Amino acid sequence: CILIFTHTFLEHPTLITTMSSEKDNEVGVNEVSVADPRAISRDLFSATLGSVCCCYTGQPLDTIKVRMQTNPSIYQGVWSSSLQIVQGEGLTALWKGAIPTALGMAAENAVAFGVNEALKRAFPDDKHVNLNAPPDLMKPFLMGTLTGCCSAMVLLPSEIVKAKTQVLIGEHSSAEVVREMMQRQGIRSMFIGFDSQIMRDAPFYAVFFGGYELNCYLFRTYVPSMPDELNFFLSGGFAGMLGWTVAMPFDVPKTNVQSRWDTKVVGSYFPEMIRIARERGVLGLYSGLGPTLIRAFPANAALFLGVEMGKRMFDKFLWKP
Repeated sequence: CILIFTHTFLEHPTLITTMSSEKDNEVGVNEVSVADPRAISRDLFSATLGSVCCCYTGQPLDTIKVRMQTNPSIYQGVWSSSLQIVQGEGLTALWKGAIPTALGMAAENAVAFGVNEALKRAFPDDKHVNLNAPPDLMKPFLMGTLTGCCSAMVLLPSEIVKAKTQVLIGEHSSAEVVREMMQRQGIRSMFIGFDSQIMRDAPFYAVFFGGYELNCYLFRTYVPSMPDELNFFLSGGFAGMLGWTVAMPFDVPKTNVQSRWDTKVVGSYFPEMIRIARERGVLGLYSGLGPTLIRAFPANAALFLGVEMGKRMFDKFLWKP
């Protein structure tokens, strides 16, 4: 990634940025450097705001998903699992791991949206392109793949802590889990399942960002009267559902690898995937798909709406263009 950005920045010191919303396009295309401080600050601010919205909207269903993936014999359905957790551990147990998730999500989305927006500035669309023409889908899908590889490296430690915290029964804090990890495996424990994180995030972000661009275009084309805010909300929600549908077979073995204490940094992922497929069948790789899709719509709708509104807040109150 560093080589790509260095090469791009040196070869093209002034590049064009493109926006997702039609209103931004109506304003016109402004020449912005890939490393422009204002553009980077705007990306980080909006991604952080969107992350907070996303985390606390979707965390309860994420906890249910992790329980269903790691203990399918005990947690078999969304409603029954939620009742078991609430009755046995209290309502707040549904938000277990929310703090590391929020921190990790803020870091992840700062990288994800930051890299994605930087790639848009580095490889802009033709400035004379017809705004009503279908978007070039290959570009956002490829950019999403690269974005997923970058964000996986940032998200990995918080994902491990979250997975280990969510599978514990009773009152356990994330700080206790981190201490236990350090005692058992040292700093290496923060990078367990690195290959599994890449395997999940690369296809997820490819579909996530590509699907969002496609959805925005379809709503603008076929429902022109739809407000931008509703467009962002619906497009983000559907993009999240599609992304998780594609990434779920990669997510189940990832969760199992990261929630255990006997796995390695690299090398445990594919044996775990084969084990799950043999023991539970291919459908076992889709354990937790129900709560994941139920969570994906509101969480990712909140994420993209928060990001897009964050951009407007930044432009209006923090750093005017």
